[in-house]
Amino acid sequence: MNYIQPSAIQELTIPLILAGKDLLASAQTGTGKTAAYLIPLLDQVIRSQSNQTSALVLVPTRELAKQIDEQIEGFSYFINATSIAIYGGGKGEDWDQQRKALVHGADIIIATPGRLMAHMKSGEVKFDHIKCLVLDEADKMLDMGFSDDILFVLKHLPAKRQNLMFSATMPKKIRDFAHKILNNPEEVRLATSKPAEGIDQQFYLANDEQKIPLLAHLLKSADVQSVIIFSSQRTMIDKIIRALTKLKLEARGISSDVSQQERENILRDFKNKQYKILVATDVLSRGIDINNLSHVINFDVPRDAEDYIHRIGRTARAETTGTAITFINEKDQYRIRNIEKLLEKEVEKQNITESLGLGVAPEFKSGNPKNKFKKPSGSANKNKTKRKFFRPAKKTSGS
Repeated sequence: MNYIQPSAIQELTIPLILAGKDLLASAQTGTGKTAAYLIPLLDQVIRSQSNQTSALVLVPTRELAKQIDEQIEGFSYFINATSIAIYGGGKGEDWDQQRKALVHGADIIIATPGRLMAHMKSGEVKFDHIKCLVLDEADKMLDMGFSDDILFVLKHLPAKRQNLMFSATMPKKIRDFAHKILNNPEEVRLATSKPAEGIDQQFYLANDEQKIPLLAHLLKSADVQSVIIFSSQRTMIDKIIRALTKLKLEARGISSDVSQQERENILRDFKNKQYKILVATDVLSRGIDINNLSHVINFDVPRDAEDYIHRIGRTARAETTGTAITFINEKDQYRIRNIEKLLEKEVEKQNITESLGLGVAPEFKSGNPKNKFKKPSGSANKNKTKRKFFRPAKKTSGS
């Protein structure tokens, strides 16, 4: 699989996992976190030669579950190890296949919490031999409301086990949750909540009605090999695809409204370069690894600053380079301030709509009142008086 040298997160965490330590680990997207736990887990599988499930990996989305299952298939090509991804809704044709794998035991189970809990409530599934639990993209699972489901699963696992938590970000809620389930964990943190250095971040000011023609201009003028266009609204997916189709630009879409089989087919064809434009909601913002993705475009600003990090982290993976473009309308400007606070820098805002004949773009207001700014550490005012707001900064280039 062309792994020559371990990445930093792999070099630091694999010895700890092999030593049986509980672990709380975070690193930038695209740095090899999945392999960091899969490789030592597979090592344990081939050493134990048990016919029982020994590792359980919980993930937030079905796409990530399937991808990890495929990675296990690649890593275990020359060894005797089995795995299955447990995901989906309702008792469809996959239910019996998943139930049999859970009852009779695959070495590694990768599952979304809700689906796994549904199987466990049937009374047939037992996890008495689990030696290791992995929570991958734990912060996203909490954001999606899976905390109760996770705690339900934990109650049915052996008390004596190894626990591993991996994420690209480490907000306070994750640290608090980690204290509930980890036993004296080792902690590894590498440049969390920061995008990879190889990402060229570009911000463009545009009203909603200017976004489609601006998008078309950028897609035609830039060297776009493959691009994911993110929208926070499912209803916008089809609108964007229809608009691009009229411009003779082939695009496909993925959201939670699309059937599982269709989502898998669309993602497979995109990875195989059958088409180069994929429009998606945040179901694709976590953990999905796509080789040579040249661009990520945020059709709207994500609601949370850390979701921005995850979205743009789909490009410039494994020390490559890529471009991340974000459109900013007037109402989303306060979210940009939150992103810049997380990035610890201001990003230039480009205004090109008028030059393209699309009309005047909204002006970026530096002192948006929805933000609470901290004074810079080098500020001349060093008193510690707490204040709700500070005066708007003077306009600088790009503001």
